[in-house]
Amino acid sequence: MRYVLRRLGFFLLTLWAALTFNFLLPRLMPGNPALAMLGKFHGNLTPQSLNALEILFGVNTHKSLPVQYVDYLHQIATGNFGTSLDFYPASVDSVIGGAIWWTLGLVGITTVLAFVLGTGLGIVAAWRRGGRLDSLLPPVFVIASAVPYFWVGMVLVLVFGIDLHWLPYVDGYNVATDTPSLSPQFIGDALSHAILPALSLLITTIGTWILTMRNTMITTLAEDYVRMARAKGLPGWRVMLDYAARNAILPNLTGFAMSLGFVVSGAILIEYVFNYPGVGFMLLQAVQGEDYPLMQALFLLITVAVLVAILIADLATALLDPRTREAS
Repeated sequence: MRYVLRRLGFFLLTLWAALTFNFLLPRLMPGNPALAMLGKFHGNLTPQSLNALEILFGVNTHKSLPVQYVDYLHQIATGNFGTSLDFYPASVDSVIGGAIWWTLGLVGITTVLAFVLGTGLGIVAAWRRGGRLDSLLPPVFVIASAVPYFWVGMVLVLVFGIDLHWLPYVDGYNVATDTPSLSPQFIGDALSHAILPALSLLITTIGTWILTMRNTMITTLAEDYVRMARAKGLPGWRVMLDYAARNAILPNLTGFAMSLGFVVSGAILIEYVFNYPGVGFMLLQAVQGEDYPLMQALFLLITVAVLVAILIADLATALLDPRTREAS
């Protein structure tokens, strides 16, 4: 219980620091969202209109910094992240809400699939060290993981999109229906557009999980308790899974949790190559359009997602390995 409370305290302290930094950063930068919006109107706004925009975007320079900080915390607590400049007059939370599910569907599922397949292949490769699987898979996928995933995406577009015409690649998710639904037509269009970007991410990320799991597994197989389990005549699958893999997976578990945290940020270049309407592509648009409220909300969302993922990884590691609780 003390371990859980300590990790929760560290989480809350880090979250407060992230919130504070997220508040100060745009206010320490030159200009503000209202001035950026003023530029889009070519300066044809009255001082009263500029003041109204500053109030709308939560950067009222007539208020002191502590008062703005309190208002900022109240907005965060109520889920009010302001109004987007690029998608004006839509609110930031509605804009992010329309893109987050596309990113979770693509990057989230691909990350989980890469972790499960890579970890499983790493376990088997280490258990049968020196075999055909161990000699073939790790080198191939490690080389693939060193290749930029956007380059892999462009190669897949060239082969399966331009040459073979098997899969769509240019029009992104401009599917037949404008509003997402559970209709077979929309689901089919969405899946057909997701195959190439998902395959690009899978090819370039699975090698990391294979290599790390294989190396950790080989080290664990040399431990005395694994030798004892073999000497007792236990079935090979039980020694592999219950004794070796359960302990060897702990480093991979932490890396997997952090990967899930970064899922929220999306794969910016992949989403850009395939014109995918996810959070990563939205973040790029926000930076290019100087959409400060949207950037601020996205940075905060990414930070919170990473912190929550790390907290879950710490608790899961402590549950699987009681020595972690004793050491802390």
